[in-house]
Amino acid sequence: MTDYIAGILLIVGAFFTFAAAIGLLRLPDVYSRMHAASKAGTMGSGLMLIALALNADDFGTATRAIAGVVFFLLTAPISAHLLAMASYKVGYKLWEGSVVDEMSGETASHEVDDE
Repeated sequence: MTDYIAGILLIVGAFFTFAAAIGLLRLPDVYSRMHAASKAGTMGSGLMLIALALNADDFGTATRAIAGVVFFLLTAPISAHLLAMASYKVGYKLWEGSVVDEMSGETASHEVDDE
């Protein structure tokens, strides 16, 4: 039974990793690409490491796989946030289709003019 669960986790993890790769290729600016890589890439890597932990015959391998999942969950959001802040401060522009620039310091008006 654990082989089936590990197989399903591998397939789902591969799907998330593939979605992250597509996001890196298709999304318009550095911030959305970073979002795709950090969220979907972490999910895909985590699921595949959990599949490894389930299927490993060695307790040490399973423990290292779970430690890898914890490491990904702790470091991916922080590193993505720091990279986004650094990119913004260096001057990378948002995609022209972005609705709100929350870092600009300007208050955004969400009212729509009927004129």
